[in-house]
Amino acid sequence: MAVRLGSRSGGDDFEVQHEINVTPFIDVILVLLIIFMVAAPLATVDIGVNLPSSSAPEQPRPDKPVFVTVKPDGSVAVGESIVARDALASALDTATSSHKDETIFVRGDKDLSYGDLIQVMNLLRDAGYLKLALVGLEAPAAKQ
Repeated sequence: MAVRLGSRSGGDDFEVQHEINVTPFIDVILVLLIIFMVAAPLATVDIGVNLPSSSAPEQPRPDKPVFVTVKPDGSVAVGESIVARDALASALDTATSSHKDETIFVRGDKDLSYGDLIQVMNLLRDAGYLKLALVGLEAPAAKQ
C-alpha cells in the first residue's frame, strides 16, 4: 500500500472514479448464456407422430343431443341405430332435421384406432356438420 506525502492543492487528493467495472457483469452473462445453450435442447420434446388433422371447438350441450358412436369394430351408429358410413350424412340429416349448425357429439370406443375416429369426424365435416364435440368419461376424483 502506497501513501502520497505531498499534495498539490493542499486539499483532498482522492479522485472520484466515474467508470464501472463491467468485467464481472460480462462473466455472469457468459455463464448464463452457456447454461441456456446447454439447457435449451434438453427442454424440447421431439417425438415423431403421424397425426391426422382435426379441429373440434368446445360446444355447450343441448337438451336433446345427437350422438354418433364409433364402435371398436369400426361400425357407426347414429343415436341407437347402426348405419353404414356412406349413409351417415342422410341419417344425420334425419336426426337433426337438416340443421347443419347443431352440435354432433362423437363417442369413440377407447380401443378404437385414432385414425378411424378422425375418418368418421371427416365424414361428418364433409356432410356439413362442423360443430363436433368428443364425449368421454370423467375420471373419478382422487381421494385424499
